[in-house]
Amino acid sequence: MLHYSIYAHSEDANWVTFVHGAGGNSSIWYKQLRAFKENFNVLLIDLRGHGKSKKPIYENLKKYSFKVIGDEVIEVLDHLKIKSSHFVGISLGTIIIREITERFPERTRSMVLGGAVMKLNMKGQILMRIGDTLKSVIPYLILYKILAFVILPRKSHRESRNLFINEAKKLYQKEFKRWFSLVAEVTPLLSFFRTKDSGIPTLYIMGEEDHMFLPSIRQLILNHKSAELFVISNCGHVVNVEQPEIFNNEAIQFMKRIVSPSA
Repeated sequence: MLHYSIYAHSEDANWVTFVHGAGGNSSIWYKQLRAFKENFNVLLIDLRGHGKSKKPIYENLKKYSFKVIGDEVIEVLDHLKIKSSHFVGISLGTIIIREITERFPERTRSMVLGGAVMKLNMKGQILMRIGDTLKSVIPYLILYKILAFVILPRKSHRESRNLFINEAKKLYQKEFKRWFSLVAEVTPLLSFFRTKDSGIPTLYIMGEEDHMFLPSIRQLILNHKSAELFVISNCGHVVNVEQPEIFNNEAIQFMKRIVSPSA
């Protein structure tokens, strides 16, 4: 089972499950923990191959798909007897949450998707294809640094960029290759997500400087009645790190507006 940490608030409080992106781990939520655990029961999960989910079983697993990864998250919820949860994700973690919600809508109270990846623009597609071709030739950390600088190019993005690069250093080369291959093949899944409204209350929190992913989210919410968008000024892709107070406030207020019985 994936490694997880829980911070209980009360028996009747709603759960919030945090899902990080590729190359990170649950430590990226350190600026959220205090605010959220004052209002909810909090569950932090390390995805396979990340953080403390590096047991031999995860190192040796070769089958990587968003469905498999989503099932591993659900396994943790089942183990803890959490019937339903709000989900908060960042970057590629938003794809995992959206995939879980598509198959298990009854498990999802709401989604807060920060720096959401719902479409790769032309630059992103080209970068992924080049990276997929070269991932066995050049050291993975060089490739990851290139990705980090493309997605987070400005000086104001330095903290987020350095955080993700430093966390990526903890990955194994083969683990990075598996995740990179998974992302490179995600286009059809994202196309489906953009076409279909999940019907679950969803808040997209995006940075106005997130040049790769914000345009597609602006377009998406025009056709998804269950979704809304909040754009943070002077902010890049990793919104929970760059503007944590705004991110926390908007996410918590959104969840409190969701009227549903406790699980």
